[in-house]
Formats: sequence, structure tokens, C-alpha cells
Amino acid sequence: MMVSTKGRYALVVLIDLAKHQEEGFVSLSEVAERQKLSLKYLEIVVSILNKGGLLKSCRGKKGGYRLRKEPSEYNINEILQLTEGNLAPVDCVKNSEVDCAKSDGCVTLPLWIGMDRLISKYLENITLQDLMDGNREKILNV
Repeated sequence: MMVSTKGRYALVVLIDLAKHQEEGFVSLSEVAERQKLSLKYLEIVVSILNKGGLLKSCRGKKGGYRLRKEPSEYNINEILQLTEGNLAPVDCVKNSEVDCAKSDGCVTLPLWIGMDRLISKYLENITLQDLMDGNREKILNV
């Protein structure tokens, strides 16, 4: 499993929006400037997050984006599943479901299913708030 730039940018954007949520809607150009990220690529990532229901958007001069819920209500698994589509360690396992013609005789399949479950459970137990707070102890010991 490799988390792409989309997944990493999604976390950075959501944390930035959370830190500035008292300002109301935040423009992507402000986020891009603060985080030193490509505005064009941020637009792609934020579009995914918005369509996935994680953000509220507002158009106009004072428009931008903000979180739909509190940072403690976002788990990292939901964010990465949305942006990455699949976090499974192998192609034949997706969200603990098997999609392989050879699965009946595959001796390594239980390994991949178990790894997929561990990854999901680990990420489900870490919230955006944990990352914001720098809660290293919890993150490293989930």
C-alpha cells in the first residue's frame, strides 16, 4: 500500500481548514500559499473531498471551503479511502473482500486479508484531531 499525493494533500488541506475554521470559509489559494502546495492540484483533491461530503463549499468573494463536521469526527481511514479508492496491500483484496479467480488455492490470501483489516482498523482509530494535536503517543500505539 502506498498513499499517493492525493491522500497526503487531503490530510494537509483538511488540517489547514480545521485550524482556520473560526475564520469561516477559507479559499484554496490561502491554503495553497500557507502549505506551499500547487493550487491546481489542490483543486482536484478538494473536489474529491467536497463530492465525498467531507466539506462545505461557498462561492463568491468570501467563498471557499470549511469542514462539514468537527475534526474529531473524521477518521483517517475515511479520508484516505475517499482519495485513494483502495488501501489494500494487493489488488485482489479490496476492503477485506476478495476479487480473484485463484483465491480458493491461494495460500497467501489470509495474509493480505489480515493486513488489509489491520490497516483499516489502525486508520479508523486515528482522527484528524489527533493529527492536529500532534498526539504521537496515540498515533504510534493504536
